[in-house]
Amino acid sequence: MNTPQDTRQYAPATQRNREPILEVLMQVLPATGSVLEVASGTGEHAVYFAPRLFPRQWIPSDPNPLNCASITAWRKHLSCETLHPPLEIDTRQPVWIVEKEIPFNPSPITAIVNINMIHISPWDACLGLMAGAGRILSSGGILYLYGSFKRDGKHTAPSNAAFDEYLRVQNPEWGIRNLEDVVIAASKHNLSLVNVYQMPANNFSVVFKVNYG
Repeated sequence: MNTPQDTRQYAPATQRNREPILEVLMQVLPATGSVLEVASGTGEHAVYFAPRLFPRQWIPSDPNPLNCASITAWRKHLSCETLHPPLEIDTRQPVWIVEKEIPFNPSPITAIVNINMIHISPWDACLGLMAGAGRILSSGGILYLYGSFKRDGKHTAPSNAAFDEYLRVQNPEWGIRNLEDVVIAASKHNLSLVNVYQMPANNFSVVFKVNYG
């Protein structure tokens, strides 16, 4: 249990999905450079992935100051030389802080990782993610998404349909997205679909690559 001074948060899903996600990341991420994690949440993924993806640099981020505090606490608890302090990034911003001066000097960003965000945020957040990836990543850069998706407008499992209904009750702007719509949104920013991996618990890893022709 957290002490009053311990701001670490815990997400049970992280324990279940971090190893399958890491297996895919090790296959698809560029061998060098920095990985920008957008919507890092509690920070548990960041402290798990960073040491295992050495020598890549890991830059966590989140729009919620409470989540950034949790990331900072996890980083202090499980220190790693390649894990940077969290940045506050809202994908809907027209310019992200990593496009301006930042308080540390990472290597060039060669990949963006986004786990379990676009179904728990407005569609504008997904569109902003694609726009930001198109601005930040050079040709050959990777955008990795993880989460639940519909395929051809249909849910892939009854549990996903129930989860989608639950999300929309929480916020009508939330909900499981149709993968084909995400692919179209990505294509408008020079992001081409590379692969879709079936993951545990009816989730998917979706990998895009920047292609400037």
